[in-house]
Amino acid sequence: MAQRSEAPPARRVAVVGTGYVGLTTGACLASLGHHVQCCDVDRTKVERLSRGEVRIHEPGLGQLVREGIRTGRLEFTHCSTAAVRRAEAVFLCVPTPMAPDGSANLAQVESAVREVRDHLPADSLLVTKSTVPVGTAARLSELLDRRDVAVVSNPEFLREGLAVRDFLNPDRIVVGTASAAAARRVSELYARLEAPTVHTDSASAELIKYAANCFLATKLSYVNDLAELCERLGADIGGITECMGHDHRIENSFLRPGPGWGGSCLPKDTAALLHAAEAIGADLPLVRAAVEANRRHQRRVVDKVVAMCGGSVTGVRVGMLGLTFKAGTDDLRDSPAVAVAQRLAELGANLIAFDPALHGDEPGVPAGIALADSAYQVAKGAGAVLVLTDWPEFRDLDWPQMVGLAEKPVIIDTRNLVDPRVLERAGAVFCGTGRAPNRDSGEV
Repeated sequence: MAQRSEAPPARRVAVVGTGYVGLTTGACLASLGHHVQCCDVDRTKVERLSRGEVRIHEPGLGQLVREGIRTGRLEFTHCSTAAVRRAEAVFLCVPTPMAPDGSANLAQVESAVREVRDHLPADSLLVTKSTVPVGTAARLSELLDRRDVAVVSNPEFLREGLAVRDFLNPDRIVVGTASAAAARRVSELYARLEAPTVHTDSASAELIKYAANCFLATKLSYVNDLAELCERLGADIGGITECMGHDHRIENSFLRPGPGWGGSCLPKDTAALLHAAEAIGADLPLVRAAVEANRRHQRRVVDKVVAMCGGSVTGVRVGMLGLTFKAGTDDLRDSPAVAVAQRLAELGANLIAFDPALHGDEPGVPAGIALADSAYQVAKGAGAVLVLTDWPEFRDLDWPQMVGLAEKPVIIDTRNLVDPRVLERAGAVFCGTGRAPNRDSGEV
């Protein structure tokens, strides 16, 4: 991990919230030499973390937490007021879930500020790491009513499954505040990291996160639109996106087609930006179209399964490889795989799924989906098998065995993960995304 050679001064930092963003922020700041106290209202979780037990599926995070505890640079507490009393910077990393109208619900952010405002030291910093709409910094400044405490927007750009790497090797660090002194102090927290730092106003910093995520969502929907076109015209999306990725203006990230996009960020952030635009009488038709295209692509996956099963999935055992929204995480929030599964269940399919990150009774797994212990259990007796999450281990399965276990050799690879030649040799009837099926779809 590229870091500058000079040792920055160690600071006392408090992190409010130990979810995905909060725990990663706290552990990584401790690894940079700062003294960090993370607080959470869940006492059981605090006790677990204090023992170094991390239940978030994130490579490297557990190791960083245990190292921080061992060195004494990372502590956990359920008392936020105690955590902030000696802190030079307090990071707000609490959830901002989507409200029914699509806006970001700031109840937990505002509650955290009310709880700590009278306990913040003079000349400390209140840093919003949570994704919040434009105007939140101004709102929190009013709520604080503390001229001696600067509010700074410092959005996160962490990808699940790569969060530790993204934090310690960032593309950029964004610091939004009208105070040059506050901006400098927040920037110093990241002084060991080799990354460009963008100093801007708080409103722009708050909008940057939404702008970036909505662009990525639009890019993904566009690629899935192209994949549909390829299927209709007999072209291959793989060669097209490879060629597109060589163009430095486009690059190859977020150019892989799939069953749609989801997760904890893109659906929530597109909805929040659309709501914010609507609230001021503006419109974002491109973002709106990307959201609708995403829903349509999820429906297309279901239509493919129905077609490959002869026009109906009623009573058909459908095996699903993957339920999380992408590989490398155990997150089921707004997963396109779950959306597809729910629609198939409504159509009468009998569903069984395997995901390497899910074990036993998992919260978030919809009723009616049985969890298998292995991919081969999913295939046994199946009338169709779907590859829905891009776990690398699915590529290396014994596909002749998978096909042999199935009642019918129907494979729908929504991620184009498995080599078509392997499926062909295994005797599968299959189709991918953005490429022609190996045989006419229809009843097998």
